[in-house]
Amino acid sequence: MSSVKKVALITGANRGIGLETARQLGRQGITVLLGARDLAKGEAAAASLKKDSIDARAIKLDVNAPADYVAAAKLIEKDFGRLDILVNNAGILVDARKGNETSTTSAEILRRTFDTNFFAVVALTQTLLPLIRKSEAGRIVNLSSILASNTLHATKGSPIYDAKHLAYDASKTALNSFTIHLAHELRDTKIKVNSADPGWVKTDMGGEGAQLEIEEGGKTSVQLATLPDDGPTGGYFHLGKSQPW
Repeated sequence: MSSVKKVALITGANRGIGLETARQLGRQGITVLLGARDLAKGEAAAASLKKDSIDARAIKLDVNAPADYVAAAKLIEKDFGRLDILVNNAGILVDARKGNETSTTSAEILRRTFDTNFFAVVALTQTLLPLIRKSEAGRIVNLSSILASNTLHATKGSPIYDAKHLAYDASKTALNSFTIHLAHELRDTKIKVNSADPGWVKTDMGGEGAQLEIEEGGKTSVQLATLPDDGPTGGYFHLGKSQPW
């Protein structure tokens, strides 16, 4: 096994699940790059991790700013020569939370959500993939949600049957499709691509009623980011268990 220290980039990592993912990966001796739209907030988050003896570094990365992708890739290439782990954690939920409002969800809300939750993930991953290919065993983790499951949405009595947010749910379903397609393309490489359902976590996005603490919410991403060579690819998981598509 290689003794070279692994390098991970986590988007949206200055708070919430992203920061917790960075913390847990850092505690495993992995260098963590905290992608943050606001660099000052990213640097503050990195400083908090360094107090825990974690090798953390903030980089400016607004997932809606393609120029930031190129700058991040150049920085990683220059300082590390490769990227071992990419956790596409950044995401938004801007649907109203007043029940099923599918018939009145605006095109603006749909576009804004898909730009961040789907198109940005695809574009950033494509930009960084040459660096991930240089890893001995690259790992790509796409932060999905149980709300991405069409099977559960269509199943009366399921935990999410009455939880309908068209823009967010559809964007995460599309993200799952990207996971499947990219994993298939890379099936003959050592790169593994999976979707993570972190659970209903007590974050700003999770809102009232969330059940899981932040620490628990970061576990699925960390598991998928550190899979062994015989681990799965092209899957959709929550805490080691497959979720229905």
